[in-house]
Amino acid sequence: MADLKSTFLKVYTVLKSELLQDPSFEFTDDSREWVERMLNYNVPGGKLNRGLSVIDSYKLLKDGKELSEEELFLASALGWCVEWLQAYFLVLDDIMDNSHTRRGQPCWFRLPKVGLIAVNDGILLRNHIGRIIRKHFRGKPYYVDLLDLFNEVEFQTASGQMIDLITTLEGEKDLSKYSLSKHRRIVQYKTAYYSFYLPVACALLMSGENLENHIDVKNILVDMGIYFQVQDDYLDCFGAPETIGKIGTDIEDFKCSWLVVKALEVCNEDQKKVLYENYGKPDPSNVAKVKALYNELNLKGVFADFESKSYEKLITLIEAHPSKPVQAVLKSFLAKIYKRQK
Repeated sequence: MADLKSTFLKVYTVLKSELLQDPSFEFTDDSREWVERMLNYNVPGGKLNRGLSVIDSYKLLKDGKELSEEELFLASALGWCVEWLQAYFLVLDDIMDNSHTRRGQPCWFRLPKVGLIAVNDGILLRNHIGRIIRKHFRGKPYYVDLLDLFNEVEFQTASGQMIDLITTLEGEKDLSKYSLSKHRRIVQYKTAYYSFYLPVACALLMSGENLENHIDVKNILVDMGIYFQVQDDYLDCFGAPETIGKIGTDIEDFKCSWLVVKALEVCNEDQKKVLYENYGKPDPSNVAKVKALYNELNLKGVFADFESKSYEKLITLIEAHPSKPVQAVLKSFLAKIYKRQK
């Protein structure tokens, strides 16, 4: 795996230098330096799970056969396109959420010389994806399907982000709007499609598959993405900041988190009053009261129960799939996230 990661990072260097020499734009030293710094800060810094899983999935779809150098490069390039998409979302998301840290360092827009230039940097990150795909996949029979896939997933993610943002509008904070179905909708669109379906869809296209024939795979991956986000919501509150790389702010930000939705489901009227009075307030004493209520309602136990039930359901769905290589892809995804701590 460490070896695969270093190969993957070498491909990043290649793609980056191609983008910095893009013939469609006359770079100056200043602009080239800016873009390089921006890319290094925002693209390769995460766990790289989404990108690496394009390669893993493609290998499994090829029955574990050794990939040629070209196949490995192309799968890595698509993996990086997923990481570029992620970077684009995160740079803009951090501005919208007024966040302070990301991946254990200050958000890009928080850097003294960056500020709202980060908005344009986000747009550049999105445009780089099309440049990478055009350069390396233009001659492939699945070129149009690839562009279509990235466009569709970006649209779904931006729409999920919109539901999330309009649900947490300032001055309209109303917990009664929050429900499990609202949570599911936000997560399905905002996270599941790009984090879970997109990497596998890239691998399926490279394998010559038609995505229309794999709706069942999409549905399983969306369910997995929802399970992943519930873990994320849980870790935002109960995870150790030094482990998860960020300080959770879902309570302060009035997020439609799985924890608050569950709390609303099981609490009595007095407890509900505590939630209504303290959720979405920035003061640490308000946050502490919400966390104390979560403990009182044993949400850690409720989560553990959800985790084991989700795992059993996903395994059953995966094992019902007719293709063994596809089963292997789905199982490898599940293994990576089951009982994760960060």
